[in-house]
Amino acid sequence: MTVSAPDTDFLSSPSAPWLILGSLPRFSGKRWLAVCDAFANPLEFLEASPATQKAFGAGAGARAIMAAWQRRDLDFAPLADVAAVFDTCQRQSIGLLGWGDRHYPEPLRHIPDAPAVLYVRGNPSLLECPQIAIVGSRNATRAGLDHARQFAGALAERGYAVTSGLAQGIDGAAHAGALAAGGDTVAVVGTGADVIYPSAHRALTGEIIQRGVLVSEYPPGTGPKAGHFPRRNRIISGLSRGILVVEAGLRSGSLITARLALEQGREVFAIPGSIHNPLARGCHELIRQGARLVETVDDIEDELSAWWNRPVEAPSPKPAPAEPQAELPIKAPEPTPVPAHLDDREIAVLEALGYDPRSTDQICDATGLPADQLMQSLLMLEMEGLVESAPGGYLRVF
Repeated sequence: MTVSAPDTDFLSSPSAPWLILGSLPRFSGKRWLAVCDAFANPLEFLEASPATQKAFGAGAGARAIMAAWQRRDLDFAPLADVAAVFDTCQRQSIGLLGWGDRHYPEPLRHIPDAPAVLYVRGNPSLLECPQIAIVGSRNATRAGLDHARQFAGALAERGYAVTSGLAQGIDGAAHAGALAAGGDTVAVVGTGADVIYPSAHRALTGEIIQRGVLVSEYPPGTGPKAGHFPRRNRIISGLSRGILVVEAGLRSGSLITARLALEQGREVFAIPGSIHNPLARGCHELIRQGARLVETVDDIEDELSAWWNRPVEAPSPKPAPAEPQAELPIKAPEPTPVPAHLDDREIAVLEALGYDPRSTDQICDATGLPADQLMQSLLMLEMEGLVESAPGGYLRVF
């Protein structure tokens, strides 16, 4: 990729040194953070002698880019690529926050591998708000989605921004719950800020950009790659005062986020679930390891009073929205495979049940079945050992 004419905006932009620093090949976060400790401005490092740059771990490829910068040589392809990223951000109204920018979120600045540059769409000032992350399974149960929405709404009403990763399942429900309560939400994505992923969240993404903020460490045009999503988890936890895990299996990526949160000195919270629900096992494991068991938002606020060993002022509650917000579409969870010998009616009833009790009225509403047919189906499923009655209704055990 080449640039036919010098991009004077790029050459004079205060974001350019950070873009270059974050783009240097084989120049890890620890190395550029050492540069930040030694130099008042990354521009000083870019303008330094090759010997000085080499002393900080810059290899031949990195030094060649910095030499081209010193010559202002935008015909040098690697530097032209960085200029092209800058130009794309200008055209697509994607904001740039370098690590040294005064608006770069302070909590994130202190993690050991903070991004050199954040690409931002929406309202960047929300990154400076107190944030609570809500994470969990992509294939959440209906009860899990409800919990994510309810906790996100309650946190938003108390003035916290709700942060998550815009994935299907719990993440999407958390973003939507905060918006429905008239609150703020922060979406940290593992793609470029201009790439909508997953596609089912197109409407939700648009709403977040309009009313919240979307953040990425990857340049525009970067598609979804498996390795990007675990890395974005450190940003989710780094931005937040605490992490609430709603539903998670024992090998869930949400447990990675929880581990990162602990390493960063954040609080970890978990919602317990049914012993029959495999998506509750990760939460139970976190609780066994010391995470705070959460039943209400008060449990979260009580624990946050000692965040980073200093008092935390509770944010100002959000005023109630003037009118109910439209509920954003959230992809329904994938149904658990059911035995092939069941007929359509029994399958519909089984898929309407979760691992927490649901009343017959709720099941009727979900399936559209008359009460007499519903009871016949429930009896059949009980005889098959797939559901059982419990205080408050019926739950699935399969």
